[in-house]
Amino acid sequence: MRALVVYIDLIFAANLLIDGVLLWLTSWLVKQKVSWWRLILSALVGALYVVMMFVPELSFLYTFLIKFGLSVLMLWIAFGFRSLQSYLRALGAFYITNFAAAGGIIGFHYLLQSSGDIWNGMIFTSSGGQAYRLKIGFWFVLALLPLVLLLFKLIQSSRRHREQLDSYIGEVTVEIDGVSVTCPGLLDTGNRLSDPLTRIPVMVMEASLWETHLPAAWKGRLTQTGADTLVLETDGQSFAWQDRIRLVPYRGVNRGASFMLALKPDNVTIQLGGDTFCSKRVLIGLDGGTLSGDGAYRAVIHPDLTHKESAPEAPADKAMGLSNL
Repeated sequence: MRALVVYIDLIFAANLLIDGVLLWLTSWLVKQKVSWWRLILSALVGALYVVMMFVPELSFLYTFLIKFGLSVLMLWIAFGFRSLQSYLRALGAFYITNFAAAGGIIGFHYLLQSSGDIWNGMIFTSSGGQAYRLKIGFWFVLALLPLVLLLFKLIQSSRRHREQLDSYIGEVTVEIDGVSVTCPGLLDTGNRLSDPLTRIPVMVMEASLWETHLPAAWKGRLTQTGADTLVLETDGQSFAWQDRIRLVPYRGVNRGASFMLALKPDNVTIQLGGDTFCSKRVLIGLDGGTLSGDGAYRAVIHPDLTHKESAPEAPADKAMGLSNL
């Protein structure tokens, strides 16, 4: 018979680290700052509880009520009790973090298993039922936990980033000579691009939205050829919107002075945040590329078009930084 050696100090240190990371991630989710000594003290309580499992006389502590009560105590130590609402929010975030970590580890463990490992762990009961014995190594859990939690944090950050972006996205409808184009547009408070002579604001749109109505010679050339060159090439060509073409000088971020090809629309309608804004005093700048990599928006709305004296401040990384020369 082989002797079973258990390194309690190692188990204690590992659980102290795991509980500390889980509590820190919980504080990040609920956006509540926690002092380092509270975090360590709370993790210490959780680690001591795990060590108690090796004391046979304390086996009565491993019940649902005791486990739930321990989590309540740990959160009270870490975050205190400001209000019932904030406390329940922290409790929910703590369990979501734990379940996400446990589920991620089990999922990775299942992906790495072979068919032989699965059959070796399967148990058939006397009543004809089946059960599966899950064996996950201690070092496997310790090594994989940071990766699982990092992925969870990245996913949550991406979700929050998208929710923040959605609050600045509305529906834009542009009408030109009976042609109507609708697309999602981003309100960019950093966009101050306007026609230097008339001070008419410029709303930038992807040129591909108007591809069927623009000269065929312009296709794929807006990002490579200067707008002034394209305008000169249209002389003598049949283009119904020739009198609507404008050249707007601008300076982009980390770019030199250039011209943007723009069209004068008949009307622009913007639906944003439950409000509807209409404007005829606007130019539609054509961008030959893609404004959003994930297609979240295909137009950049000038803040003056929302007719607000003070527009909400957009995130810094959303601003195009367009300005006149």
